[in-house]
Amino acid sequence: MAYQAPEYHPAFEEYCETIFELAEDDVPVIQARIAERLEVSRPAVSEMVRKLEREDLVTVDSGVISLTEQGGSLARQVVRRHRLAERFLTDMLGLSWSEAHHEAGKWEHVISEPVEEALIRVLNDPTTCPHGNPIPGSDYQTPAGSVALSSLTPGTAFEVQRITEELEFREGLLEYLEGSSIRPGEVGRITAIGPDGTTTVEVNGGHVGLSSFASERILVSSR
Repeated sequence: MAYQAPEYHPAFEEYCETIFELAEDDVPVIQARIAERLEVSRPAVSEMVRKLEREDLVTVDSGVISLTEQGGSLARQVVRRHRLAERFLTDMLGLSWSEAHHEAGKWEHVISEPVEEALIRVLNDPTTCPHGNPIPGSDYQTPAGSVALSSLTPGTAFEVQRITEELEFREGLLEYLEGSSIRPGEVGRITAIGPDGTTTVEVNGGHVGLSSFASERILVSSR
């Protein structure tokens, strides 16, 4: 009989996914950050982390939470299915970034292996989600010279590479970025940086203001 990976409650999947994505964005994986991302209480996170430890999905060392090999495998599966779903929903069905992100949060828990394989085939084996974040298990290669938009100076031309996961959880931000053409592959130029860190960029003939929080988390390559 072929090996079948164990199935977990969607809440376990969601926590492993969150831990994976926080680590992916170099955010300290502690209970407070998980609580913020999932919008739940610290006691709720503490209880769930204990459950995840019992299931051998995470370890905790001095407050820092890490995925075990088993937890990492589960997280990569959920993240892969989420990002494939986002790709399908935007590329094939025409949903907006924010709509696709919301719907993919439901799809990720019910996509089976055959459906996952079909999505990969129909989408021609994509390497990133619509926002440029890598699909685990794909042939994604980190673009050479990828840096935060905030590290560039006025007058510098750039190409958008990636909108990191942290920005997907800020209310209204995905809609703003998509509507302002801040999308992977788009080329722009920094026109000004304000005293408060706000970066103004010119993209497709329009000027867009980006907060320091956003510009620090939008990855680009200079041109």
